[in-house]
Amino acid sequence: MPRLSARDLLTLVLDPGSWVSWDETPLQPDPTPAYAEELAAAAAASGVDEALITGEGRLRGRRVAVLAGEFGFLAGSIGQAAAERLVEGIERATAAGIPLLAAPSSGGTRMQEGTPAFVQMIRISAAIAGHKAAGLPYLVYLRHPTTGGVMASWGSLGHITVGEPGALVGFLGPRVYEALYGQAFPPGVQTTENLYAHGLLDAVVPPEEIGDILHRALDILLAQPDPAAVADPANDEVPDVDAWQAITASRRPERPGVRRLLRYAASDVIPLNGTGEGESHPGLFFALVRFGQTPCVFLGQDRRGQTSANPLDPSALREARRGMRLAVELGLPLMTVIDTPGAALSPEAEERGLAGEIARCLSDMVSLRAPTLCLMLGEGNGGGALALLPADRVLAAQHAWLSPLPPEGASAIVHRTTDLAADVARSQHVRSMDLLRSGVVDRVIAEHPDAADEPVEFCRRVGAALEWELTQLATRPVAASLHARLSRRTARLR
Repeated sequence: MPRLSARDLLTLVLDPGSWVSWDETPLQPDPTPAYAEELAAAAAASGVDEALITGEGRLRGRRVAVLAGEFGFLAGSIGQAAAERLVEGIERATAAGIPLLAAPSSGGTRMQEGTPAFVQMIRISAAIAGHKAAGLPYLVYLRHPTTGGVMASWGSLGHITVGEPGALVGFLGPRVYEALYGQAFPPGVQTTENLYAHGLLDAVVPPEEIGDILHRALDILLAQPDPAAVADPANDEVPDVDAWQAITASRRPERPGVRRLLRYAASDVIPLNGTGEGESHPGLFFALVRFGQTPCVFLGQDRRGQTSANPLDPSALREARRGMRLAVELGLPLMTVIDTPGAALSPEAEERGLAGEIARCLSDMVSLRAPTLCLMLGEGNGGGALALLPADRVLAAQHAWLSPLPPEGASAIVHRTTDLAADVARSQHVRSMDLLRSGVVDRVIAEHPDAADEPVEFCRRVGAALEWELTQLATRPVAASLHARLSRRTARLR
């Protein structure tokens, strides 16, 4: 496929005339005469003095640091001098407190230098860890090709990772596989499109669009909420609706879910994808979202992606836990949305650790060092719903509910028939108003009379409440949020 040089990519992405190189003449580690000739030839052919360039520029006016691989220099391989340049660039960006954009294109570590080059991946990874520990964004654009030690270090550590269309991306170089095993590597496995399908990349974006995506992502990540600019929306009076009426309303196909909520309530949305470890699930909508000027990491159970054939499973909860970690690393509020008919009840879910993932979500949520907000939007059935409930503040739509089992299942256990589901629902205190009285929910948002009949108005009303709540949480010390969450009152014997 056609390959952009590092400088061509910078020209495409950064503001004109804004690039400032940070690079000094590399000090190579006593090359042999043959290797010295290779280095000189690579410099002459590529127009650069090493396999990557580092520096800073402006992206839509915002100061950013860039690490850009140059495949034309010895296949973009990282030797000791290149690693030194890379580490210095990362540390300089960290010291300056600016976002770091990486665009690797490399066959891996430099074979001419052997193990001394190979172990530099440790230093590079440590430098990136330091940048992320400072709460600074690290965004990665994987270009064709990115393999070996580069993919296994700075290529795979992004808060957000995007791939170039059709790019070969992976750990194992196809030529190495063929030489070792005498057969070609299976086609299509190491394409960015396949890795996206397996939850390893957040998106696949052509080079001409990557600047806009990065700009939007940074607009969300670096947004500064202003509590003074956001008014607390008045609470409408919420009628005391029968539990079975609420459950029936929550199951209406026309009821707005997370996607419609974001369409009318959010000011910007950057969808993310997968666990980063080979899994994703359509029943969880994972994104960076801004409500007004307040950013958050968004985890919403998506009613559209949950079907009887593909219910919420352990991979959705593992994806949610990636979102929880991302909120902590970026210092953003975490917002969860509960809307599920229930997690998978199957042999496969058991073997893949559903109960353990629910437990780990609960543990992560109650101890998360980030502000947290939960919205109960519709159905709240079982452990799959409970996993996303613990939060500093919990909002609920009027017809939202929470139950350990669907009422039909609870009726079957208690009465050995599903015919008494409505009576069981009434006795189990599942309604949003019951949860408000017991302290599980902090605010109930009215429906006039049903969200399915006023979807746009309902979504905007919810959005106003979310913006206010998130803004208050985002400007509150994390330690105070954590203490309040751990001591939060829920229904208990007294």
